[in-house]
Amino acid sequence: MTERETPLIDIQHLEKSFVHRGQQLTVLKDLNVRIYPGDMMAIMGSSGAGKSTLLQVMGTLDAPTEGKMYFGGEDIFLRSAAGLARFRNQQIGFVFQFHHLLPEFTALENVMMPGLIGRMSRRRAEERAQELLESVGLKARVHHQPGELSGGEQQRVAIARALFKKPRLLLADEPTGNLDLKTGAGIHAILRDLNEKTGVTVIVVTHDPRLAETMPIRVLVDQGQLIPQKPGDERLAGRLPEDVMNRRPQDPGHQRLVDALREEGPKLETKDGGEDRASSGAGIS
Repeated sequence: MTERETPLIDIQHLEKSFVHRGQQLTVLKDLNVRIYPGDMMAIMGSSGAGKSTLLQVMGTLDAPTEGKMYFGGEDIFLRSAAGLARFRNQQIGFVFQFHHLLPEFTALENVMMPGLIGRMSRRRAEERAQELLESVGLKARVHHQPGELSGGEQQRVAIARALFKKPRLLLADEPTGNLDLKTGAGIHAILRDLNEKTGVTVIVVTHDPRLAETMPIRVLVDQGQLIPQKPGDERLAGRLPEDVMNRRPQDPGHQRLVDALREEGPKLETKDGGEDRASSGAGIS
């Protein structure tokens, strides 16, 4: 079996529940999905649907209540807490809505940090950080501190830092939530470019359907399960179970998300010149 035929992530019958004020709240229920190396997926859903919860499970930050998650064929939650920490450090990069950059350090030093913590030599760490900052268009801003950078530039530094150890998986939770639409479009364009050039698997949670539409694979968290954003989407064949492939959203808020994508409006400029809807121009401020 080739690497392409083996899912990077294979989630089977996942359930995630919480106890809230003495009552059990089930957020994810019998969720199944396969994500392959090199995939780029947008996860959408209304507030409270379970998008971030699912991303936390994928990132091994939280364990499922029931079900399995295989990473490269390994039942990953059989590892100890220390083993999971080592796994995350080596295999997964995280980008959050808030960049969490250290304000007293430069962009270069922030990106170097994972290497320095891992006892990489300062020279090697600096070379790697320089390379990554150049790849996200910040060659001229490496010696600026976060407070001297725009919101889009700060998030680009966070992306570079997340990629420092060459992870197989990049998880981004609302990475454009604090940015205007044009700047957010630029962040998505960088993620797509990195996916194409490096082959890193990218999963993005986003609240904005116009930005999600620029991603090749799109799903909704609906009633605790993943379903296609567009029922019958052939790109999800083999990734989602057949019984949900043609299912329409049951949450009224999700139907509004789907309807929003059909409305005429400004369009996002994509790398290939496509007609993804949103604001024109994919540059980052």
